Amino acid sequence: MLPRKAILNAKPYQPGKPIEEVKRELGLKDVIKMASNENPLGPSPKAVTAIRKYLGNINRYPEGGCFYLRQAVAKKLKIKPEQLIFGNGSDELIELTLKAFVNEGDEVIVASPTFLMYEVASTAHGAKIKVVPMRYFKYDLKAIKDAIAKNTKIIFIANPDNPNGTYVTKYELENFLKDLSDETIVFLDEAYFDFAEEQDYPNGLNYLEKNNLIVTRTFSKAYGLAGLRVGYGVSSPEIIKYMEAVRDPFNVNSLAQIGAMGALKDKV
Repeated sequence: MLPRKAILNAKPYQPGKPIEEVKRELGLKDVIKMASNENPLGPSPKAVTAIRKYLGNINRYPEGGCFYLRQAVAKKLKIKPEQLIFGNGSDELIELTLKAFVNEGDEVIVASPTFLMYEVASTAHGAKIKVVPMRYFKYDLKAIKDAIAKNTKIIFIANPDNPNGTYVTKYELENFLKDLSDETIVFLDEAYFDFAEEQDYPNGLNYLEKNNLIVTRTFSKAYGLAGLRVGYGVSSPEIIKYMEAVRDPFNVNSLAQIGAMGALKDKV
C-alpha cells in the first residue's frame, strides 16, 4: 500500500519534549524547558477554576461551533462572531486554510527560517513550496512579493516571528498588502501578538476589510493554556465560511473552550 505522493516528501514536525520525558531519558532532577515557548507563569486561576467546575460534564460532546467562546472573543476584539473560526491550537488553522483554498500543485510562499508547520502542512497537502530566505533574520517582503506567481494561493507570515523574534512593521505590512492579487491569501500568524510592545508593530485586525487576510492567535502563549490546544482565526465572513466547511466537528474540546473563556475574564 502506498500513501499519497505528497506524503512521501513530508517531514514530521519535531516538538519539544515534555520535562518529564527529558528527566527520564537523561536521569535529571531539575530541568528548565525553553524549547516550546511555554508560559512559565502557568494558566490563569480563573481558567483553572472554570475547568474544575466543568469536569463533571465531560461525558458530553463539546459545543461544536464554540458558540460562547465565539461571543466572548468577538466582544473582546470588537468584531462580528461570523469573522471567527476556532481550532485545536492555531496549528489546525493552518491545516484548515490549506484544505479550503489550496489545490494540489498550487503554490505557497514561506520564509526561511520560520515556524516549520507552514512548510510541513503545505507539503502534506501537495502544495508547491516557494522558500524566500530571511534577510537579517527579518521577512524580506520585497523578495516575497517578487516571488508571487499566478498560482500562489497563500503567503505565510508570522508576526512576531518564531523562532527569530523579529517583526514586520506597520509600514512594511501596509506596503506589502498593496496591489496583491485577489487570488492570494496572506496568513498572518500572530501567536505572539500579546508580547509585542513596539509602537510600529501592526495589529493585523486593522487590515481585514480590504485584504484577503487570515489573522490567527492562540491561547497557548500569553494565556498559558498550551496543554488545552485552542486558537482562533479572524477573517472576512466569506473566507471563514469556506474554512468552516472543512473543519472537523467538535475540533475544540469542552475544557479548552471553558478554560479559554475563564482566561479571557482575567485581567492584569
